[in-house]
Amino acid sequence: MTAIDRPERLLKLDEVQRRVGLGKSMIYRLIQEGRFPPPYKLSPFASRWSDREIVAWIDDVKDGFEGKKRKI
Repeated sequence: MTAIDRPERLLKLDEVQRRVGLGKSMIYRLIQEGRFPPPYKLSPFASRWSDREIVAWIDDVKDGFEGKKRKI
């Protein structure tokens, strides 16, 4: 089963923080700057992030933030 075949997972903030290694304040600052995927509001009290969008963001960071490719 490929990533495209799998159903979308929605992540809570604490899981997003663990995955990306950033705190809540930094995540929300990056969202304001347009440099991190925004959450989906499920209700006035619940926000969730797309697992696929977080994985893609991590891949972009590993390749070099803001388009700078890391030399291996």
